Amino acid sequence: MIKVKPEEFKTLSGYIHNISGIYLDSSKAYLVETRLGNLLKDLDCVSFADLHQKAQADASKRIQNKIIDAITTGETLFFRDLAPFDLLQHKILPDLIDRKKKSGLSIVPIRIWSAACSSGQEIYSVAIVLKELLGDLSKYQIRLLGTDISDEAVARASYGHYNQFEIERGLPKDKLTKYFTQIKGEWKIRDEIRALATFRKLNLMDNFITLGKFDIILCRNVAIYFTDQERIKLFKKLEGNLEQKGYLVIGSTESLMGIAPQFEPQRYLRSVFYQTKS
Repeated sequence: MIKVKPEEFKTLSGYIHNISGIYLDSSKAYLVETRLGNLLKDLDCVSFADLHQKAQADASKRIQNKIIDAITTGETLFFRDLAPFDLLQHKILPDLIDRKKKSGLSIVPIRIWSAACSSGQEIYSVAIVLKELLGDLSKYQIRLLGTDISDEAVARASYGHYNQFEIERGLPKDKLTKYFTQIKGEWKIRDEIRALATFRKLNLMDNFITLGKFDIILCRNVAIYFTDQERIKLFKKLEGNLEQKGYLVIGSTESLMGIAPQFEPQRYLRSVFYQTKS
């Protein structure tokens, strides 16, 4: 394995930060080596400095996208941490639907955004929760959006196919047979669930106000890779995409204390969600 030199890491981590918002301190040199090592071979690079130079010179941004794909390969699984999905099923969605029905809507709109969807397991887990909770979806106007900075992740999420290892990570067996079809050794999400979600590439460092408003935003385990200054900017932007009385769900180990004072925490059982202050 080619080792990254300190000066190479400083340059390359700065480049990664600029294109993705991901901040890598000096302790993450191993991550650059392990995740970008194969890319060096694929692009015939003799060093990490060579990789950076080729990325800078590539007007098509193909190499830049490959670097993003490699660096952002993250941990994801169906019903990750479980508690947020219990929170959706037993608190957030019932409260949201009850409030909207009281406003006299015959068809209830539900708009949910997974802001770092990776290969789709999170937003499909949300779709399964909706189906389990609501049954007949024809009475609802459901819009689920999954976004990710990685082209590869968005493509995989849109495809909706998972191998046995991915399926076994977090997905209960009863939900496997109800919501997936086995095809040539892989599992395909059923069309009824797949049709609820759309996917698109999005860098959370960019302006995304044009996405519109959402009742629920899940931004879990992504802001941990940003600096405090960038977290402040991110959650200020997310506030602009959240409906009044909307719900923000972040990672179980994350906190908005000192980062986003416009949000106040709400507790339900062992979970925390956020809403904007009145």
